[in-house]
Amino acid sequence: MSGSAFIKEDFLLETDLARHLFHDVAKDLPIIDYHCHLPPDQIRENHKFRSITEIWLDGDHYKWRAMRANGVSERYCTGDATDFEKFEAWAKTVPETIRNPLYHWTHMELKKPFGIEELLNASSARSIYDRTTARLQEEEFTTLGLLKQFKVAVVCTTDDPVDSLEHHAELAKRKDPATRVCPTWRPDKALAIESPAQWNAWVGALEAANGTSIATWSQFMAALERRHSAFHELGCRASDHGLERMSAEPFTDSEIAISFDALRSGRALDALAAEKFKSALLHHLALLDHHRGWVQQFHLGALRNTNARARRTLGPDKGFDSIGDFDQAVPLARFLDRLDDSNQLAKTILYNLNPRDNELFASMIGNFQDGSVPGKMQYGAAWWFLDQKDGMEAQLRALSNLGLFSRFVGMITDSRSFLSYSRHEYYRRLVCNLLGNDVRSGFLPDDRELLTRAVRNVCFENAKAYLGLPLGTLGESKA
Repeated sequence: MSGSAFIKEDFLLETDLARHLFHDVAKDLPIIDYHCHLPPDQIRENHKFRSITEIWLDGDHYKWRAMRANGVSERYCTGDATDFEKFEAWAKTVPETIRNPLYHWTHMELKKPFGIEELLNASSARSIYDRTTARLQEEEFTTLGLLKQFKVAVVCTTDDPVDSLEHHAELAKRKDPATRVCPTWRPDKALAIESPAQWNAWVGALEAANGTSIATWSQFMAALERRHSAFHELGCRASDHGLERMSAEPFTDSEIAISFDALRSGRALDALAAEKFKSALLHHLALLDHHRGWVQQFHLGALRNTNARARRTLGPDKGFDSIGDFDQAVPLARFLDRLDDSNQLAKTILYNLNPRDNELFASMIGNFQDGSVPGKMQYGAAWWFLDQKDGMEAQLRALSNLGLFSRFVGMITDSRSFLSYSRHEYYRRLVCNLLGNDVRSGFLPDDRELLTRAVRNVCFENAKAYLGLPLGTLGESKA
């Protein structure tokens, strides 16, 4: 059976209206990828991938988890197997991923950009490996070439405050680039105080990045502000935080100064003092975002590095994370309310990882809409374990029921792979299908002007207006 009988042109599109909205409105819109983990050094050097394994399997937690579940040895995931051996192990796993989104994404990514419609399995592995690896040696398949093929107008990478941003500085010098590349401020390590030794090492890197010493809380915040300013100068217009839950305990400046001194001397804080320190730091960072007119993003709810044996042998961030069941509502409301109370709440995107919190987050944003900006508070796209058909549709339903779907800023890749832009296509197909089915069911009028505007907005125009980022020349093509 050929792949063409599976990923058809009308994949996921169940009505004539859905097919019209996708093919004639959504399909060719540029992409604004305002949150991803693409490496800026690879974009700067216009990296050419040695094989499909490098671009597809290196660092891909989703595939590693599926392979492990299929009984594949770690040697073929993160170990020393050859590129083809790893790819063959993945190819043997793919047929077992039916009903997992990986089955869809795998074949969508083979079809676009490689033009391969054959199903991936053990028997097709060698041929597909050779064909894809050969295509990756072409100029259209370098990092910049792939971004152009997918019509990505803007990429916002994820960057530590201590990063030199040298790659972004070089990328910013390009005249009229097809794809604009901007940094995103991700200060998670500033909050990682559980290990004072590791935290102090990071503060040392912050000192080096600023060329100043940091001995007090005020000096710490001043150093962060200078890096915040440096990010802004290189086009950064958004921050991002990956947290289990929001920290929003009441605090005093004197308490935080004492806690900072303790941490700098290598002493761990007790639970309450640690929570207050994080609360203070998150609040002050949010004030910086508001001051510079940035968008602040919060990815909440991941339970990370749960497998102690795997962490000892493989290190952190190797695919042993899961959905967490943290209490979110009260601290999140307190955090947002404190900022709103002084009219210093920046545009905010909230992402939940636990699906039980869909309506919680969708309703929370309504508490702090203030009429100053359409869609100022956003319920973010389905993320990580939820960025699949059921999860995307559930996020869209919760937002539609409790907020304004038409003001949604749309999909992100949140990926380290230059092939992951099929997720934008996947999302666009689902949006068009939901609207088509609503019209068929009589829930919406068959108003083509209204529906066309909604599709354009949630797939491109809203993100363009909300982020206010300069677009690459690909953003000028808005078919």
